[in-house]
Amino acid sequence: MNIVITTLNSKYIHSALSLRYLKSFSSEISDMDIAEFTINQNADYIAGEIFKMSPDIVAFSVYIWNVKQILKICRIIKIVDPHIKIILGGPEISFEKENILDDIPYVDFIISGEGEETFKELLLALTEKKEDFDLIKGLTFRKENRSFKNQGRDLIKNLDIIPSPFLNIKKDELKDKIVYFESSRGCPFNCKFCLSSTIKGVRFFTIDRVKDDLKRLIKAEVRQVKFVDRTFNADKEYAMEIMNFIMKMNPQNMNFHFEVTAHLLDEDMLEFLSHVKDGLFQFEIGVQSTNEKTLETIGRKTDIKKLKRVTKRIKSYRSIHQHLDLIAGLPFEDYDSFKNSFNEVYELRPEKLQLGFLKLLKGSKLREDKELYGFKFLNEPPYEVLETDSIKYKDMLKLKTIEDLVEKYGNDSSFENTLEYVIKNYYNTPFDFYEDYADYWEQKDYHKISHSKRELYRIIYEFYKERISDNIEIFNEILKYDYIFYNKSSNLPEYIKRATGVGNINKKHDILKDEEILNNYLHDYSDMPTKRILNIVHMETFPFDIISFIEEGYKIREIKKDKKDLMFVYENGVMNKCKVFDITKIANKYEE
Repeated sequence: MNIVITTLNSKYIHSALSLRYLKSFSSEISDMDIAEFTINQNADYIAGEIFKMSPDIVAFSVYIWNVKQILKICRIIKIVDPHIKIILGGPEISFEKENILDDIPYVDFIISGEGEETFKELLLALTEKKEDFDLIKGLTFRKENRSFKNQGRDLIKNLDIIPSPFLNIKKDELKDKIVYFESSRGCPFNCKFCLSSTIKGVRFFTIDRVKDDLKRLIKAEVRQVKFVDRTFNADKEYAMEIMNFIMKMNPQNMNFHFEVTAHLLDEDMLEFLSHVKDGLFQFEIGVQSTNEKTLETIGRKTDIKKLKRVTKRIKSYRSIHQHLDLIAGLPFEDYDSFKNSFNEVYELRPEKLQLGFLKLLKGSKLREDKELYGFKFLNEPPYEVLETDSIKYKDMLKLKTIEDLVEKYGNDSSFENTLEYVIKNYYNTPFDFYEDYADYWEQKDYHKISHSKRELYRIIYEFYKERISDNIEIFNEILKYDYIFYNKSSNLPEYIKRATGVGNINKKHDILKDEEILNNYLHDYSDMPTKRILNIVHMETFPFDIISFIEEGYKIREIKKDKKDLMFVYENGVMNKCKVFDITKIANKYEE
């Protein structure tokens, strides 16, 4: 029998871990192929591509982001060939009612919970043409035109019985991809909005298994290994051994993403993390809210004071990107409370502040308790809360616009100094700025169309002129600095004013040939022709000491009005860093 296991990833760069687990666990069953698509592809196209593979069985891994498209694909496949058996599994389908197959007649089987063992037993039954599915735990099937749901299956205690999904990676199969990876299953916490709360306890793969798989992924030159462990640092020693192993492997141009719980990071681990190579690790830290009543209600055990201390400490290392999460729509979190949560987290200056909106997932405790908190939501994916007893729909819409601006500006370092200057000098809190900018954004109908990065610079420039207008010359220089630093371009927008100085092309050539420049700032490029060096550097004159202005906290009254010539040197790599050097003294030697 020809078997196709497939899913729709949210992005092309992603790879599906679940499919590889299913295939590795059922490796003795031949003629099984993995086919990965994305949610950006048309359902008709995907159905056609699957049909061309001539499958006898098609199994889909179903998530909240792809369930609608998958069901349409299933309908198409079943219409053109009713003999193809269709299997669904995954978190979005695992908690369905017993008679779910009555509602989706084009699906033959549903697998609930961990799927490896159930999937294998089902495939063996189908390939051996055994039509009795009653004893396969974790399976929902159709019999005599009725839907039957079997007893649930126990969790796999020894995870190492699952063969590695990365044993036979084809050349370039995962190169430059984001690869999902797990060293454990389960979570030690019991948050009511999360499906992990339905599974008690944490189970770990053996450390040697994890190390062997990481070696394979490093060799495969993946772009990012994204650990999907719900709490990576649930076991401190285990987590530190994995991170230490990665550090010793010293992979180039790739990084590792972990979900960690901040209050579990003790002094030993913080000291250990101070030695991590720049850009190697990313931490995702779920805060959700700083409202104590909200946290208590959702079963979230968070020491907010320690979380702040820990994230500030990690921030001081300047080597680990931190992504902090907030969720709007939680119980007892009204608009003002969310504003407070936002400001408390924003003040920690994470590299990304991810604003999410509560989703009442099937199987979660909050979904069961929806009446208690007045949750209003659409009962279809993604089950996002529209309003609650605590926050109204109009305020949620306002937060949607703020979330969009945080993603476009706050989470893009390209505007880092521009935002800091504006917020620190003209607004009481970060939220006040985003609230004002959101009002302007909608007033100008900017929320109705997409915008390029270059256009985003123009819009915030116009916003500043219209809503603030004070010290426009200083704002011009800050915006110019950010644009040059983060965009690797000498083609500045026409509205950004430039001072005369090192921008002259002949002067640039002379400066780049200067021995002091080559020895102190461009040592790695000293053998490169000047024309090529021009492609990786940018020189710009600023009417005041902008570096000191930034380093000393954007204090307008303390600005040092000394002309500065700066050289920006762009470096490629996982972090795409830019270095800035003050070359004023050297540039003065070449004054015309």
